[in-house]
Amino acid sequence: MPLSEHEQRLFEQIERSLAEDPKFASAVRASDPRFHARRRLLVAAGVIIAGLALLVYGAVIKTPPLAVAGFVVMLASAAYAVQSHRRAQSPDLHVVGGTTSRRRPRGGRSGRKSSLLDRMEDRWRQRPEGHR
Repeated sequence: MPLSEHEQRLFEQIERSLAEDPKFASAVRASDPRFHARRRLLVAAGVIIAGLALLVYGAVIKTPPLAVAGFVVMLASAAYAVQSHRRAQSPDLHVVGGTTSRRRPRGGRSGRKSSLLDRMEDRWRQRPEGHR
C-alpha cells in the first residue's frame, strides 16, 4: 500500500531530522553488527602483529617456548579474525534490541555452505520410511 503525499512528506521530514542528529547517528552506528565486526578485525590484526613480534623476539633470544607462544597467539588471533570476517559477510545478521543475533531461515538451512551435521540430518529426514 503506497504512502499518501502527506505521509511521504512526514516521512521525509523525519528522515532529515534524524540525519541531522549526531547522537542518533552514533547510536545507530554502535548497534550495527558490521561496525563491531570491523573493530574485532582491527583488534585481531593488532594481536597478530604482537604475536609476530613475540615469535621473532623468542627466535632472536633463542627461547623456543616464547617463540611457540607467539605463534600460538598469532594462530588464535587469525582464527578469530576469520570468524569475525565470516560473521560480517553473513547476510543473516540482524540487530534486536541492540544485540546481534543470528537468524536462520524457516527451511532450516542458511544460504551458506552447510556443515556435515546439517547434511547428515537432511539425509536422515529424507530416508525411505521402511528404514526406521
